[in-house]
Amino acid sequence: MRKKTFAGVLAITAFAASAIVASGQTTPATLTLHPDQPVAAVSPTLYGLMTEEINYSYDGGLYAEMVRNRTLRGDWSGIGYWYLVEGGNARAKMEVDGFTGPSAALPKSLKIEIEQADARNQAGVLNVGWWGMALHHDTEYKGSFYAKADSASLGPITVSLVNDITGKAVATSTVSGIGADWKQFNFALKTGALEPSATNHLVISAGHAGTLWLQLVSLFPPTYHNRANGNRIDLMDKLAAMHPAFLRLPGGNYLEGDHINERFEWKKTIGPMVDRPTHRSPWNYQSSDGMGLLEFLEWCEDLHMQPVLAVYAGYSLAQEHVNPGPDLEPYVQDALDELQYVTGGADTKWGAERVKDGHPAPFKLTYVEIGNEDMFDKSGSYEGRYAQFYKAIKAKYPQLQLISTMPLKNMKPDVQDDHYYVRATQNFADASHYDKVDRNGPKIFVGEWATREGSPTPNMGAALGDAAWMTGLERNSDLIVMASYAPLLVNVNPGGMQWETDLIGYNAMKSYGSPAYYAQVMFASYLGDHTVASKLENAGPKLFYSATINTAKKQLYLKLVNASSDPQPIQIALPGAQPKAMAKLIRLSAPDTQTTNSIDDPNRLVPVESPVHDVSSSFSLILPGYSIQVLQIDLQ
Repeated sequence: MRKKTFAGVLAITAFAASAIVASGQTTPATLTLHPDQPVAAVSPTLYGLMTEEINYSYDGGLYAEMVRNRTLRGDWSGIGYWYLVEGGNARAKMEVDGFTGPSAALPKSLKIEIEQADARNQAGVLNVGWWGMALHHDTEYKGSFYAKADSASLGPITVSLVNDITGKAVATSTVSGIGADWKQFNFALKTGALEPSATNHLVISAGHAGTLWLQLVSLFPPTYHNRANGNRIDLMDKLAAMHPAFLRLPGGNYLEGDHINERFEWKKTIGPMVDRPTHRSPWNYQSSDGMGLLEFLEWCEDLHMQPVLAVYAGYSLAQEHVNPGPDLEPYVQDALDELQYVTGGADTKWGAERVKDGHPAPFKLTYVEIGNEDMFDKSGSYEGRYAQFYKAIKAKYPQLQLISTMPLKNMKPDVQDDHYYVRATQNFADASHYDKVDRNGPKIFVGEWATREGSPTPNMGAALGDAAWMTGLERNSDLIVMASYAPLLVNVNPGGMQWETDLIGYNAMKSYGSPAYYAQVMFASYLGDHTVASKLENAGPKLFYSATINTAKKQLYLKLVNASSDPQPIQIALPGAQPKAMAKLIRLSAPDTQTTNSIDDPNRLVPVESPVHDVSSSFSLILPGYSIQVLQIDLQ
């Protein structure tokens, strides 16, 4: 957050309030808070993350792999994102070989037949990456590929990172020893002094005639926590700043697939990359499955989140479903196996598999979601499918909290998942939605929600709608155990977006947070353990608030959202409390609802921190038009 010293906040706002009232513009609102009267405990898991493979969120996004189409899949137009290289008088051709590959999961490969080449005039292939390959100075990039050759006389293979503009190699490595059998080869590419850019590509070439087969070509930059097969540092830093308590994985539609055979089959996403066959995402591109089940769990580990595991429950998006009963039993067993992989010890079948995959310790698991958005299943089979999963899982894991994806008629789930995609005006009107919900029903997980205004990322109008909605989530956090914005990520390059209004944008080189992202950061960073008794009077229809207290730290966190274009004076009363004289104010504001951040202007709107002086048991503030603020008040 950007900090700004403003010693006269209180005095100026008090003066401004008088002036506004005198001019008849806005009547001051009155907010009375009772920090000594806690109302309900705040869910410790209230704010978290939800992602799926959409908008190139994993491949081409968070998952740091730099090679696009690393498994060399081809179609009628050729091998996507791979092109032939023929230097000077070199001659070669390339094609998919459907009869040889390094594993059963990857039975095909790229065949490169080099008719003529020498040391100065090499032949091979290049990969353009995910809208380029981002390179930085003095940085090591670690790569690998599986290869074989028709003869040892092919000689060493040259691997280079080449600048698109100059045509010159900025890093080069040599791989030797390629023979007649499939084998994995590792290499490292170290850049020197260069201007950071994404206008680069990867070249694999040879200086001798012969035939080379390639598969699973991979290249990674430095990753978060230096994990092999890991995640982008800049994006993980942004997610960490959101203080997420959980990750809903592996996603929504991504869990189901368009067809049953395109669902997220977790068993095909574990183990070595060469044993992962990849699969089609419902958002019309192939998923590498480099972000597999264990990688999701390690992502949770890195950001100190708990997993909210969604298991496939027999429904896919093209209205394909599995009937409850014997037909569904294999899918139920698959879910039980998955739970064992996540939580089981080394003495269990799937726990031992996790240990073999490199993670000896089991993961803590509390919540399991049965399916995704099953209200769209026209067969009406979800009640029966949910009950069958519920019975089987509770029999082996009675401590787990099971989440339904829609309201149920015949049984009460532990938790119900609600989804909302609306405009800002709808969130303003519905911010009190959960104030009226029956507390005798299931707990609530607001698993997907967003104010959908702005493209590719939300603007300030969306952030105001989000913030208004979040005040309702906080006030009702006795009922709402978790909430997560969606979608979280979007690659802003042309062709990268399938769904508008996504929290964080990026390209190969850099990333940025939207105004709505900063609203999330503000709300999650200042959240107490109890709500407090409160009353708002004389407020207009676009003033929203929530108040929580951290009882151990004796800190009161007040969220105030003014979604009106006019400033809003507000009188804050703390009867019986003894606040310290100086409070901390964090504010996000804009001149217009359409004001936003972008990849080229990432910091147009960011939170500003300032002190508020002379705080007492009764004081006033001015809330600028189109503003979101958090006030931290320390109590004596």
